[in-house]
Amino acid sequence: MKRKINIQFIIITIIAILVTMGLMVGIFYNVFREQVLDGLRLEAEVLKDADVFSKEPVDEHDFQMEELRITWIDKDGTVLFDNDADIGIMDNHAKRPEVEAALKNGSGEAIRNSDTMNINNYYYALQLEDGTVIRVAKEAGNLWSMLESVIPLILLVMVAMVLVCVVISHFVTKKLIQPINLLASNLDDYSQVSVYKELVPFVSTIRSQHENILEAAKMRQDFTANVSHELKTPLTAIAGYAELIENKMVDEEKTIEFAKEIRQNSGRLVSLINDIINLSELDRMEGHIQMENVNLFEVAMECTKTLSINAGKKAISFSCIGEACEIRGNRDLISELIMNLCENAIRYNKKNGSVTLEVGMEENCPTLMVSDTGIGIPKEHQERIFERFYRVDKSRSKETGGTGLGLAIVKHIVAIHDARITLESEEGEGTTIKVKF
Repeated sequence: MKRKINIQFIIITIIAILVTMGLMVGIFYNVFREQVLDGLRLEAEVLKDADVFSKEPVDEHDFQMEELRITWIDKDGTVLFDNDADIGIMDNHAKRPEVEAALKNGSGEAIRNSDTMNINNYYYALQLEDGTVIRVAKEAGNLWSMLESVIPLILLVMVAMVLVCVVISHFVTKKLIQPINLLASNLDDYSQVSVYKELVPFVSTIRSQHENILEAAKMRQDFTANVSHELKTPLTAIAGYAELIENKMVDEEKTIEFAKEIRQNSGRLVSLINDIINLSELDRMEGHIQMENVNLFEVAMECTKTLSINAGKKAISFSCIGEACEIRGNRDLISELIMNLCENAIRYNKKNGSVTLEVGMEENCPTLMVSDTGIGIPKEHQERIFERFYRVDKSRSKETGGTGLGLAIVKHIVAIHDARITLESEEGEGTTIKVKF
C-alpha cells in the first residue's frame, strides 16, 4: 500500500510539473510576442511622426538598421521602399494580412514562420495620412527556440521535485497509514487510537466485525466445552453400568434396571447428537436455505398428530386451534420449530396438564403460539433459556431427556425467517411462547 501511494505521488508530481511548465512556457511566449509587437508598434509610430515618408525618393541611408526591416507600401500594394531588399523584384503587398488590415483599419499585425524553423517574422503595418502604409518587421525566436533553452532547466527541476516528492511522500504515507497500523495492532483495546474522521465508518465496521469474531470464537469455545461435558455424562454412565454388568457384579433384577439406564442414556446421547447436527446444519446452511409458501396451520396440524401420542402417555391434553396462515419459509425448519416448542411444553408440563398450539393473524402478521400449564420459568432465567445448553433445572432436564439445545435451535430458525419470538411465563403456572412472522 505504501509503495502504491508513493508511486501515485510521483506520477501526480510529474504530471503537475509538466502541466505547470507547459502553461508557464505558453504564458511567457505570449508575453514575449506582445513585447515584440509593442516594440514594432512604437517604431512605426516614431517613423510616422518623423514624417520621413512624405516624399520620394526616400534616402535608404537614413534607415541603416540591422535588426529592423522597414517597408513603404503604396495604396495599391506597390512597394515604394524597403531597406533590406530590391523593390524592383518585390511582388505586390496588398494581400499581405498586416497590409490589408492597415489599409482597411489603419493598422495591422502578423506573425509568419520563416524558412528557419526556430525563427518567426513579426510584422506591424501603419497607415499614413496620405493613405500609404509603412511596415516594420523583425525576426525573433519562436516557441521551439525558447524551449531549447529551458528544457535542460525543466528536466533539472523535474528531477529535483521528484526527489523531494519521494522524500515527502514517504513521510506523508507513513503518517497516513500510522492510525491503520495502530488500529490493527490494538483491535482489543482501540480506545487510545485516533483515526481520521473519513475512516470512522470503516473503523467502526472493522471493530464490529472483530468483536463479532471474538464473540463467535468464544461461543464456539463454550459450545465445544459444553458438548464435551454433555457427551461425557451419558457415556460415563453407559460405560459404568456396562462394566458392572460385564463383571457380573449385579443380580438379574439390577441388570434389568441398569439396561434401562443404558437405554435411556443412549437415547439421550442420540438426541444430543441429533440436536448438535441440526445446529451445525443451520449454521452451515444460513443464507442458502430454500424458501417456499408454507401453510403454517397445516404444518401445525401435522406436528399435533405426531406429538399427540407422546402427550397422551404423560396424561397431557394436546390441541391445535386457529386458521390457515401462509408464510414464506422453509417447511422442514418450520416443522422442526413447532416440534421443539411443543416437545418442551409436554416435557416440562404437569400431570393432567394441557398444551395448546394456536395459529392465526395478529396485527396483520402470521403468528404461532404455544401455551402450556407446566412448571413455568423463573423470571431470572427467562432471558437465557434460548442459549445453548442452558437449563433452568438441570436435574429435571436430564430426567425428561432434554438436551438443552431445543430452544437454541428454535431461536436460530426464527432468525433465519426474520421473525420475532417472545416469552411469557409464571413459575408454577405455565409458559406461553409466541413467534410472529
